[in-house]
Amino acid sequence: MGASMSTLPDLLPDPAMLAKAETLTEALPYLQRYAGKTFVVKYGGHAMGNPEMARSFAEDVVLLKAVGVNVVVVHGGGPQIGSMLKRLGVESRFVDGLRVTDAETAHIAEMVLAGSINKEIVGWIGQAGGKAVGISGKDARLVVAEKVGRDAADRNQGIERHVDLGFVGEPKHVDTTILNTLSAAGFIPVVAPIGIGHDGHTYNINADTMAGAVAGALKAARLFLLTDVAGVLDKNKQLLSDLVPGDVEKLKADGTISGGMIPKMETCVHAIEAGVDAAVILDGRIRHAMLLEIFTRQGAGTLVRAG
Repeated sequence: MGASMSTLPDLLPDPAMLAKAETLTEALPYLQRYAGKTFVVKYGGHAMGNPEMARSFAEDVVLLKAVGVNVVVVHGGGPQIGSMLKRLGVESRFVDGLRVTDAETAHIAEMVLAGSINKEIVGWIGQAGGKAVGISGKDARLVVAEKVGRDAADRNQGIERHVDLGFVGEPKHVDTTILNTLSAAGFIPVVAPIGIGHDGHTYNINADTMAGAVAGALKAARLFLLTDVAGVLDKNKQLLSDLVPGDVEKLKADGTISGGMIPKMETCVHAIEAGVDAAVILDGRIRHAMLLEIFTRQGAGTLVRAG
């Protein structure tokens, strides 16, 4: 008896290994909650151009699929489109920060989004041990889009005028058949934000808007918007981790939510109204940000829920 007790300390696990085991234990109820559910992840920002971060993102996606979560990735690519246009000598015109997309620009955008970027992400997921299939909203008429415009101030005449943004669209109808089929077969769909119009034209769609529409159509458990910021910060620069749509309206009114965060939060609210359980703004530059948000008590970003 005494000899056995004397050797007991030698059998104690390494503290680092014990911490990992405790982390898994903490994650267990979340694993059980989300098994069989659907997550839609908008992947973009500077993290997308960083190989190390891209590898980490792919590993997280593959892990989620492995534990029973159906993951759908929707990606952006604005900077890459701009780089390609510059390389080809095509001049871009912007209205209130939105690129005016003529026929030539639309063709190049589709080439970049549905071609090089889409397949690069598919490749990263494959290297991480997953099975991904790259598609766009045109495949199986996943996303039927309609043309959008923008009212912009004419400073010379002091009036607002309607500006034609060209082949820029927004989702009008989402048919999730191809996504459900791929997910059920064990694949991870990777979707480029390109849609087809009733007029047969190809439309470039904002990736956040695309992800929100897809999440709503799938009635996803979570919509993740990976960005280059931590989330919504209050006046003291502290992260606001839990909001409802009413909070979002108040924060917009007092200026706490401003600039580029406004359309992202509006996407979150619209997704919730369409049936998504919750939407989260996360800093995609943080390694394993999605896993921290999903599988830990404290979370890692700003979550918007129905209330």
